[in-house]
Amino acid sequence: MKKLSILLLALLPLASCDVLNVESQSAVEEEQAIKDKTGIEKGILGAYTSFQALSYYGRSYLIFSDLAADNLDHPADATALEYAQIDNDVILPENGSVDGMWSSAYEGINIANNIIAKVPDMADMTPAEKNAALGELYFIRALNHFNLLNYWGSVPVKTSPTIGTSGLDVPRDPVAKVYEQIIADLTFAEANLGAGSTKVRASKDAATALLARVNLYKGDYAQAKAKATAVIESENYDLIAYADVFADGSDESIFEIDFTDLNRNRIAEYNFPKTLNGRREVAPSPTLLTAYEVGDARYPVSVAFAGALPYANKYNDLSVGADNVIVLRLAEMYLIRAEAEAKLQGDVDAIRQDINAVRTRAKLPDTNLSSYDGLLNFIEKERRVEFAFEGHRWFDLVRTNRAVDVLPNVNNVNQTLFPIPLTEIVTNQNPGMKQNPGY
Repeated sequence: MKKLSILLLALLPLASCDVLNVESQSAVEEEQAIKDKTGIEKGILGAYTSFQALSYYGRSYLIFSDLAADNLDHPADATALEYAQIDNDVILPENGSVDGMWSSAYEGINIANNIIAKVPDMADMTPAEKNAALGELYFIRALNHFNLLNYWGSVPVKTSPTIGTSGLDVPRDPVAKVYEQIIADLTFAEANLGAGSTKVRASKDAATALLARVNLYKGDYAQAKAKATAVIESENYDLIAYADVFADGSDESIFEIDFTDLNRNRIAEYNFPKTLNGRREVAPSPTLLTAYEVGDARYPVSVAFAGALPYANKYNDLSVGADNVIVLRLAEMYLIRAEAEAKLQGDVDAIRQDINAVRTRAKLPDTNLSSYDGLLNFIEKERRVEFAFEGHRWFDLVRTNRAVDVLPNVNNVNQTLFPIPLTEIVTNQNPGMKQNPGY
């Protein structure tokens, strides 16, 4: 797999945000890169850098989940043709932004794998320190594998370093095997990480919260409920005022991607209208705007207007692009637990209590629905407005088999997976790589 041929990359500073330079890093001697606890720490920081890529959490990954679904549209005067493909759900395998997501995720996996391979040999680290380092790296690897799974379905599972041209001929693994590796990595992370001192690095709660999401997507609702409950009952996070949620390191945030003026994101730039010096490559869809109830406190935080033009406003640092991007937060745990309980046909009062906790924060009246189908539909709608522009909507519709019914441009299940990037299909280093059906 050509995109996996990254050498060590561990000593890249956290400020790096673009697709990493293979040639320059190949000159780094492996024995020089990681030789002690300090090297491991730098390597862990390097493993986070791929999340910051513009094709990943720096822009495209978040936007594409709403754009492929029904939360964002590509305006008629927008210029990014790759974004038009996503909006129309007619994606070409040579789409550069899709390729960038794929390569960024595998770069993150490979960096993590290189550091993982070095940890056992560190003489200046205690067993507990080694396990904590591995836990953080396993979390990073799991999140990358999970993101790949959600966009592409069966993908190659990588658990060993790729150095030079070795280990490139990697076939796609079944979805069940990908889930198995993700859950194993997160279970280890959960057992070996502590509370953490910052929201931009993995913690025990972050691993538990991601396990809640992973198990919900997988359909293991008992586990999803248990993990969401563990995070809620930890009382380490609060459902604060919605206007305060997206401040860096807020009390609701469990894990977020770090951005600064040195490693900026371009989310606001692609959302803001041209009159405010943005590009307006995407805009909130009319159906999303009408999905908000009158008086919903989430609406003025999520959507702003420049004259008559609406635009997504959750991440709004246009000048610098230094606002962190939230990956996991407490409101999701309540809605995961509610959905899991409904799928298990459990306690209706408990389901409503979790939904209403989120609605109360939004200054909306309680729901009194009592049927499981009605509650599940209500949760779908709540998730749409609660997590608008945070990269959830496409995955919610695909995992619940609702995409074909809800999205006018999705006519068959083949369209619910993105195409494997063309560069992965045509390379002779990985002849076992097969394209998704329909592309």
